[in-house]
Amino acid sequence: MNVYLIGANHTSAPIELRERLFVPKSALPEALDELKRVEGVQEGLLLSTCNRTEVLTRLDQTADGEEPILDYLSRRHSLPVQELEPHLYRMRDLDAVRHMFRVAASLDSLVLGESQILGQVKEAYLASLERRSLGRVLGGLMRHAFSVAKKIRTQTGIARNPVSISQVAVSLAVQIFGSLSGKTVMLLGAGKMGELAARRLTEEGVRTVIVSSRTLERAREIARRFGGSAVSFDEVVNHFEFVDILISSTGAPHYVLRADQVADLMRRRRNRPVFLIDIAFPRDIDPRVNEFDNVYLYDIDDLKHIVDATRLERQHEAATAESLVEREVAAFSNWYNGLQVGPLIAGMRERSEQVKNEQLERFLARHPDLSARQRQDLETLLRSLVNKILHEPTVRLKQVFAQLEDPLHIDVVRNLFEPGEKMPIRTPDAGGSERREKS
Repeated sequence: MNVYLIGANHTSAPIELRERLFVPKSALPEALDELKRVEGVQEGLLLSTCNRTEVLTRLDQTADGEEPILDYLSRRHSLPVQELEPHLYRMRDLDAVRHMFRVAASLDSLVLGESQILGQVKEAYLASLERRSLGRVLGGLMRHAFSVAKKIRTQTGIARNPVSISQVAVSLAVQIFGSLSGKTVMLLGAGKMGELAARRLTEEGVRTVIVSSRTLERAREIARRFGGSAVSFDEVVNHFEFVDILISSTGAPHYVLRADQVADLMRRRRNRPVFLIDIAFPRDIDPRVNEFDNVYLYDIDDLKHIVDATRLERQHEAATAESLVEREVAAFSNWYNGLQVGPLIAGMRERSEQVKNEQLERFLARHPDLSARQRQDLETLLRSLVNKILHEPTVRLKQVFAQLEDPLHIDVVRNLFEPGEKMPIRTPDAGGSERREKS
């Protein structure tokens, strides 16, 4: 297949590194264009979210493994390879296919069964289509991934009673206070995550919800829906001293609460404790505020222990989903092998047709007295004979290619049946990687 995946996620890399690897939606076209220019890349896709950045590529036979992709990540994000590599995972061929199926189905998410990742994967797919960086193989892989995600959501209970990062953030607040009844909470950001947090907060009995957003009308809409009040970003500092919990989820590319601001605000509230929950990515709150007395800051990575508790409740459904993924990986492998056997069979038929025509012309040249009807009958007989001879090998080839996984075996079969110059066969070198030799 020559399909390679390199990535870093919430299990392999800290949030500081994931922020540096993050590719915002506005920069995705440029990043994809640059990826296409990497030597050896035939197809490519970039997936970048708060919990992962992954590069999926299909390379040609001349590519030096995935090293050019590693260099691309290092160069684009100004990260030395030695700093980046310990936090990366690498996958190839069916392992990469399996991973993409699991990602789309939210089996690899921080919150098992969450629905947001599928939309993010689809956005990455559409961006790649727009930049024409997808071809037949990766395009087919991604469409299959969407089908797998749909089957898992409809055939298992993994997405039942979905849990979001926003809900986990509120659960953390409940753990901190025991009860949120009578507490005052401020939401920075009135997007989907802020809305989900507001809904859960009201269910937990929060007395006052203050909503702030760069778009004041949107903040007012959320506040009205949940019986709270709206303030502009400029007014946040005037309300901070009355807040018990602040949950931030803006889309700002920089800190919306700097360390110096929080230091000043803590003096105004006379160092009364405040809990800051930053579920934005990139982060909204300068992590240095954790050094201040009575300031307790939590980010996405700090929510993992709560998420692990919800994951245990879904393990049975996850096992069913993993079994489904394995079946679909096998189905994709069959589909991919079918892409290779099609041209091979077509070549066999083309060569057979050529041999039939050559022999027919020689025979007719030696028997010029044959009538037109006799000539037609002879050609029909030869065509039927060729079809019957090719029928069994064609059926067998389709069956064999559906079962082959080892690239060496595939090359051997192709050399047996493919006419013309024999192709080089991949053989494992001493280190276990593949090299190609002339057969």
